[in-house]
Amino acid sequence: MKVLVPVKRVVDYNVKVRVKSDQTGVDIANVKMSMNPFDEIAVEEATRLKESGAATEVIAISCGVAQSQETLRTALAIGADRATLVQTDVELQPLAVAKLIKAVVDKEQPQLVILGKQAIDDDANQTGQMLAALLDWPQATFASKIEVSGDSVSVTREVDGGLETLKLSLPAVITTDLRLNEPRYVTLPNIMKAKKKPLETLTPEELGIDVAPRIKTLKVTEPPARAAGIMVPDVATLVEKLKNEAKVI
Repeated sequence: MKVLVPVKRVVDYNVKVRVKSDQTGVDIANVKMSMNPFDEIAVEEATRLKESGAATEVIAISCGVAQSQETLRTALAIGADRATLVQTDVELQPLAVAKLIKAVVDKEQPQLVILGKQAIDDDANQTGQMLAALLDWPQATFASKIEVSGDSVSVTREVDGGLETLKLSLPAVITTDLRLNEPRYVTLPNIMKAKKKPLETLTPEELGIDVAPRIKTLKVTEPPARAAGIMVPDVATLVEKLKNEAKVI
């Protein structure tokens, strides 16, 4: 079974993002970039499937600027066998990314696509669902456990009422939640090996996909500063403030 894992290059989760002075977007100049944490979980899960014998090959794919090669090399160091970069300087939106991934799926013919449930930069949580719709494949989102058996896969996912288990026929699309696994530490020998693994570069034009943005961002602003809390001497004062100032009771 061949597994395809899309990964995204995002601002590292430890970095405090800043809005550009002209409010056109987030300033990423000289900012540390890394793999989207949910995608890292997806690569780890695909690697574990390969190590258990359920999968035979893991292919990582990324869409974006040339520097996304670094993100793909990380995926290769975790355990992916080869990688594909769909290179473009155009700002990619979820539907465009889903179309690009579909084009690569049509080319590679994997039986399973595992990707992060969302990216931490835009929190869109759309690409996996759009991909499943474009492919007309069954999907399971927010997976906390994955078990492959023959031509089907069982996925346990967290819902408001507890846990829900779905059984999907392959091929299928799965998006990962935080509790699925804990990604391994990437060792130096694996980083060196990753440099020798094949990395193919394509363009949206070669795949016949139009990635022109459909949504225009008018302005990006930081959220308002949170007001400082206050101490009250007793319950009566608290109730009075909630009633007269906060207007919540």
